[in-house]
This record gives sequence, C-alpha cells and structure tokens, in this order.
Amino acid sequence: MVTMKKIAELCGVSRGTVDRALNGRGRVNAETAEHIRKMAKQLGYEPNPAGKALAARKNRPIIGVILSSEGNAFFDKVIEGMKDAAREYAVYGLQVDIRTMKGYQPEEQLRLMEELQPEVKALILNPINDARVIAKIDELVAAGIFVVNVNNDVDGSKRHCYVGSDYYNGGITSCALLEAMIGRSAEIGLILGSRQVLGHKQRLDGFMHRMQRVENFHVIDVIEHEDDEIFAYERTKAFLLAHPETTALVSLAAGVYGIGRAVMQLPKEKRPMVIAFDSVPTTVEMMKFGVVRATIFQHPYRQGHLAVDLAFAYLVNGRMPGKQEYILKNEIRLLENL
Repeated sequence: MVTMKKIAELCGVSRGTVDRALNGRGRVNAETAEHIRKMAKQLGYEPNPAGKALAARKNRPIIGVILSSEGNAFFDKVIEGMKDAAREYAVYGLQVDIRTMKGYQPEEQLRLMEELQPEVKALILNPINDARVIAKIDELVAAGIFVVNVNNDVDGSKRHCYVGSDYYNGGITSCALLEAMIGRSAEIGLILGSRQVLGHKQRLDGFMHRMQRVENFHVIDVIEHEDDEIFAYERTKAFLLAHPETTALVSLAAGVYGIGRAVMQLPKEKRPMVIAFDSVPTTVEMMKFGVVRATIFQHPYRQGHLAVDLAFAYLVNGRMPGKQEYILKNEIRLLENL
C-alpha cells in the first residue's frame, strides 16, 4: 500500500507537505505540489478511508437539493435514491438538504437557490429553463459551488454535469411506439407539463420530428398542465369533449392519472390509446385498467442516487465528473414486463 510517507521520501519533502499538497490545505510551492500530485497518481495512491472520513466530517459536506416535485410522484423514487446515497455516505458526515416546490415558477426556484446558497457546497437542481435561473446557476458555480442538474437540464449554463434521460430521444421513441401499436393513422393529443421545462419541450420536438415519417399522423393540439393531476384531468376531459375524433393521447410528462381518469369517463369503444412516461404506482394502475397501453421508463431511482454520488465524489474526493452528461436509457415498458 502506497502511503504519504513513501511519497514524501520519493519527493524529498516532509509528510506534512505531501498532506497539504494532496488535500489543498495550507501553502505549498506550486511546482512542488504538482510534483507530489504526479508522484501520487503514478504510484496509485489512495487516501486512507478512515482519515478521509474524518477530514470530510470536519469540512461538513452539505449538498442542497431543489426539486419541482410536489404533486409529481415520479420524484418519489428520485428522492429515495438520493436518501439511500446519503445514508451510504453518512460516515463522511455528508448531509443532504432537500427542498421541494410545486410547478415551474422561476421566482420560487430562485428563492430556494438564494436560501440554500450560504449553507451548501454542492447543489442538485431540477432546473426551470429560465434566463434568471441559468444566470443563478452560473453565479453559484463561480462561487465554488458544485452544481448537478438532475432529470432536466437548461440551455447553456455552466453547471458541472447533467444526470437524466435523453428527452429528445424519448419523444422520438414515443412516436415510433405509437406507430407500432396503432398503425400509420392517428388523431393525436399531446400532453405535457410546461414548455418552460427544457425536457418537456425536447420530447415534444422529438415527437414532432419523428412524426414527419408517418403521413397520416395528425396532432390536434398540445395541452399543458403544469404537472398537476387536477389540471391534467380537467384539460384532458375538455379536450376529449371538444375532439371526439381523438384516437391517441401521448403524455410527455406527469399527470398520467388525471389523464387516465378523463379517458375512463368515455365508453370503452371510444377511448383513445394512451402512451405515457414513467411507471409510478398510479400509472401502473391505469395500465392494469387497460387505459395506458405502454410507458417509457427513465430510471428515477438511479438518477437520484447518481446525482448524489457525483456531488459526493467532488466534495470528499475532489473528483470532477468524467463527462458533461450522464444519460440513462429510455426503456419501453408494458404491463407484462413492469
């Protein structure tokens, strides 16, 4: 096992100098510090876990989390993944402070970011694609806070990395799946949370792009419901009453239970085919009722766990993400393979 003492002997410095160079504590000549780091890497040096845990506890690593999760059951599994990861790293003194909000109001998200900024060294954010939020992300990064965007990204921020699905591919996949299940003719209602959410817009764009290959697919309208089940029910019900010719509904976000309840008010022979995203309990219930025919799964538990993993690696090990995007595959799920 390679020790600090061994590195110190090979570099001709004291063990204390090696400790300061590798852990960023105190002043060390830049050239000497670089030599020590190269030697440590060459020898495959790994810090003692117990010592690292002790050092981490002294530094009080705190990760803030802001999620637009209230009323959206998808995030239950995201939060479960985050909490499980936090328990795994508890020996290092890691704390995870989760704040939630309802809907997509930039002002509320900015308020929570301001509230957490003085307390945290890393922030995991489910961001709203708003210029003010993007500017705030950049401000936090400039202040030395590690930022992970989870489940959704934004246009052009300086965040350290993104963890989530490929939304554009999800839109393409949902259109291809609809074609495979319904044939080459459909009168379609597209339903999403908000175009203020980059992922929702990307799914919409992906669906519309793939639809160009299907001559007799026609989108009647695009409905937005703020990921609110009541709005989803009311707006889907009004849409179906206004457009009895509808043969398919594609839910590109949450709100599937509300959509399903609206569909169930129609006679069975007049119900459109429904394709959704995610497999929250209420969506599974709608699949058992035969209302939702298929769903596209995007690994919420893994999204939450991985986001905390990456923040922990940075705060405790000083390790930057290996890539800008950590994409979890879109997977088609039927009732039979849930």
